[in-house]
Amino acid sequence: MGHGHDHDHAHGDAHGGHHAHAHAHAHGDEHDHGHDHAHAHAHAHAHAHGDEHDHGHAHGDEHDHGHAHGDEHAHGDEHDDRHAHHHHAHDHPRAPLLEEGAGTGKVLFFDAFSGIAGDMTIAALLDLGVPLLVIERAVAALPLDGFHLHRGHAHRSGIVATSFDVHVEAPQPERTYGSIDAMLAAAPLDPPVAALARRIFRRLGEAEAAVHRIRLEDVHFHEVGAVDAIVDIVGAAAAIVHIGAEVVGSPLPMGRGFVKARHGILPLPPPAAVACLRGVPTYGVELDAELVTPTGAAIIATLATRFERWPTFAPDRIGFGAGQRELPDRPNLLRVVLGTRAGGDESLGSASHVIVEANVDDLTGEVAGHAIEALFAAGALDAWAAPITMKKGRPALTIAALAAAPQADAVATALLRETTSIGLRKIPVARTERPRRITTVQTAYGAIRVKISEGPFGPPQIKPEFDDCAAAARTHGVPVREVVSAALSAAKG
Repeated sequence: MGHGHDHDHAHGDAHGGHHAHAHAHAHGDEHDHGHDHAHAHAHAHAHAHGDEHDHGHAHGDEHDHGHAHGDEHAHGDEHDDRHAHHHHAHDHPRAPLLEEGAGTGKVLFFDAFSGIAGDMTIAALLDLGVPLLVIERAVAALPLDGFHLHRGHAHRSGIVATSFDVHVEAPQPERTYGSIDAMLAAAPLDPPVAALARRIFRRLGEAEAAVHRIRLEDVHFHEVGAVDAIVDIVGAAAAIVHIGAEVVGSPLPMGRGFVKARHGILPLPPPAAVACLRGVPTYGVELDAELVTPTGAAIIATLATRFERWPTFAPDRIGFGAGQRELPDRPNLLRVVLGTRAGGDESLGSASHVIVEANVDDLTGEVAGHAIEALFAAGALDAWAAPITMKKGRPALTIAALAAAPQADAVATALLRETTSIGLRKIPVARTERPRRITTVQTAYGAIRVKISEGPFGPPQIKPEFDDCAAAARTHGVPVREVVSAALSAAKG
């Protein structure tokens, strides 16, 4: 995809999306979003600074993250959050937006015929119908500022695709993997979004750590590159959780050539991208360009449950995400297709959710607690341990988790990995839920998010987000129950 990064940032490569080359090369993403977005997607080239490689990709560093968004798309809507995200309104007809959970029980296929990058992933999911507000809310939950989000459109071989980029307009600090992971863990993100984003970032960080042979916590992401990678990864996690479908990826095309980094020449595909793709099918193409960026590789390798040329399913909706620059032999696009399974999953039927459980008789309480945390990190909606008595009167625990059907395999893998069980059960279940929404209320202690669950089940259930209340209570030196009470009153009044 010559995603257009002009890694001249010292990369000179063609990646197109945010390359998390942890050296944070603010790649100007070659994914030519069409409209001169100069996409500086800071491929946080996780190249651990510190080590001799120090790819310095300070992308963007030389790329002028300014993205020269000349975009005719009228930024318009300055969203009221700290990031002042703008989106470009265009007149192209669009399908209705996807509602939360619209992909439950379905397949979301990433057809990466020109490769994949972080910005292209976000753009394609927006084009599919994920509301921009889903991305903005997730990013606004992070303690970051000094940048704008831009959505536009680009034409590739007659196809009108969505483009996306991060416009950095203020100096950014360097960030390590350890600081970014701590930030994601502490941010008021929805738990499934935080867990998925941390899994993606961990894969990226581990790849960079392996390439540079340093500790994971010491991997550095340069200024702009870190912002781009964080936005791409958190935004992609939020969009995937919103859709709720099983992700399937296509084999990935790998370009060739070399890219100039601050401290030397790197081969394409980038070493960190290759490290992220362990176990993922790839194939070579005769193109001197970076088609798969480290951030894109980390995203698809973490999300996809399997890879195949084209799954057996009936397409329902299609989205195209544009890369920054034109490629000589293919349109620089990422296609995502949401479709219905052919015949459904034989083992789980049409159940929307699955209970995954195992009985174990040799776990300590600490290990059981750690296992439950791992289940949540793998995508479980709920997880628990219940005391039982097994044969011969042995005391034991049932470790169990509830997961949406597409996440059941990942949760099952976590259960087997983190406990001593040699097997588990998958029980398909149906789930009845109250329709729910999140609103923000103003109180004497600041803004507090409140979850409101409605439906034909009696009076609405109103619950302030406890993390917001606890943070406000600490700031104002009052008991948390006072903040909870104030938030309830504001929500009801």
